[in-house]
Amino acid sequence: MNYIKKILRFAIPYKKYGILNIICNIFYALFSTLSMIAMMPMINVLFGQTDKVLSQPLWDGDYSNLKDYLVDSFNFTISQRIEIEGEQSALFLIVAIIVVLFLLKNLFSYLSLYFITFLRNGVLKDIRDEMFRKVVNLPISYFSEKRKGDTISRIASDVGEVQMSLLAVLELIIREPLTIIFAIISMLILSPKLTLFVFVFIPISGVIISFIGKSLKKKSHLVQNEVGQFLSSLEETLGGLKVIKGYNAEQQFENKFKSSTNRLYRFSNSLMNRQNLASPASEFLGILTIAAILLFGGTMVFNKQLDGGEFIVFLLLAYNILTPAKAISKALYSVKRGNASAERVLEILESESPIKDSANAKTKTEFSQGIKINNISFKYEDDLVLKNFTVNVPKGKTVALVGQSGSGKSTIANLVTRFYDVNEGSITIDSENIKDLTKNSLRGLMGLVTQDSILFNDTVKNNILIGKQGATDEQVIEALNIANAWEFVKDLPKGIETNVGDSGNKLSGGQKQRLSIARAVLKNPPIMILDEATSALDTESERLVQVALENMMKNRTSIVIAHRLSTIQNADEIIVMHKGEIAEQGKHNELMNMDGIYRKLVNMQSFD
Repeated sequence: MNYIKKILRFAIPYKKYGILNIICNIFYALFSTLSMIAMMPMINVLFGQTDKVLSQPLWDGDYSNLKDYLVDSFNFTISQRIEIEGEQSALFLIVAIIVVLFLLKNLFSYLSLYFITFLRNGVLKDIRDEMFRKVVNLPISYFSEKRKGDTISRIASDVGEVQMSLLAVLELIIREPLTIIFAIISMLILSPKLTLFVFVFIPISGVIISFIGKSLKKKSHLVQNEVGQFLSSLEETLGGLKVIKGYNAEQQFENKFKSSTNRLYRFSNSLMNRQNLASPASEFLGILTIAAILLFGGTMVFNKQLDGGEFIVFLLLAYNILTPAKAISKALYSVKRGNASAERVLEILESESPIKDSANAKTKTEFSQGIKINNISFKYEDDLVLKNFTVNVPKGKTVALVGQSGSGKSTIANLVTRFYDVNEGSITIDSENIKDLTKNSLRGLMGLVTQDSILFNDTVKNNILIGKQGATDEQVIEALNIANAWEFVKDLPKGIETNVGDSGNKLSGGQKQRLSIARAVLKNPPIMILDEATSALDTESERLVQVALENMMKNRTSIVIAHRLSTIQNADEIIVMHKGEIAEQGKHNELMNMDGIYRKLVNMQSFD
């Protein structure tokens, strides 16, 4: 139950609704019991068993005589009514009281659910908001080990399960126990002996119900994990439809999907069948208890130890215990089930990001000197990707990183933007270690254009505005012009208001990349990082994008990670990387004259 304490902090902003719910549940439990007790005088009137009380009873202040005082007071009122208006009128009065009590009971039942709705949905909203904030702020390395579908499942499905579990706990703590307590007090007043007999059966019921619920957490965990696998499979399939269709792999992926849904089918059946056993088991145990009461209590009626009306009301009160007891057993199952979901939710919420601002992190708004990468080493897992790597990027200069795949080029971009932290050495901007700067201000100095043109299912304008919120349409169009993108955007059906589709799939690769560049242009950062921005493009698109990049890099400090060497020949310095180390460095002509790795790479890409 520890997770409940952690989850309940989300209920604090909505505590007024929780308090109102508790108040309404107290009145619900009270009127639920009173509505049962009110049956007794009606039964007595119907069967002519009402004791006539002709004088107004007086209470002597002794609480041991409270029951007799209340019964005599009510009987006095009924006796007066019968004497003046007849038995029919007395019966009408009692029925009216019963109707009012049931009305109040159900009114407070509705109000309790009304108020708890705001708390439930508020908690649901806030948990999802915090999970999304956490997901966005966790380092990229976290998601290299996690399935996206599993994360989606936790935010969508598991949070909903926790919400239902939280409601079950609130009912468990307040509403149903109070109903049982009020009913038991009334039963003790009516017949302590018969009440004691009833409670012989309750521990037996509890043991059986506990046995049923023991495996629910484990089974629920299996279901929730498989939902994550199922969503991951679906997300991967939708993201890779071109490849799937191109390789006629539909059947292969269908089999993979069916395998997941079959496992989910088996786990869900096992969970639901165990869960469904709760209600009939509780009901059967309840009937056994009622049967025992009928035998034992009936004997007491025959022996004149209990009135008929009191016995019938006792039965009603006993049944009034069974209903909330069943609800409590269901709530306990829900808590068991929700415990597995809560663990998955809290796993994300309590994940610590290794990349966070230091206690005294500075906010940097200007860039005046340059970037220095000082003798850094880095590894993603076991093997070093960069070894004792050092490079200086003065302000206003363009430094290009080239080399074969796996040489560590893109890792430099990940480290400078602080998507990862170096294992050894340091990276400084204007002689300040980037670890001493806030991540927000560090990345505010940088514009990033990656090989994958990441666009969102929104308009051209809104995709560009990610670079600078609040920019005018004129500024957006100016950025598009610099990025060599306005030529095609102006011909789109709605211009900058045209939706680009999922992942920008309504556009060509070159068009998507130019929009990515326009986004960086609009941000207008002093530092540009281009991570193989043209490697995925055809020749014509590459030419257009290259012009856009050259426009963008004017008067900016740039780190260019290049696969196509034709795009970086004018760089101020070219760093040739090999297995995480600097193999060669210099300008294009200098490197060509060395007749080393760089010249071989250029020759391999030359087809003229």
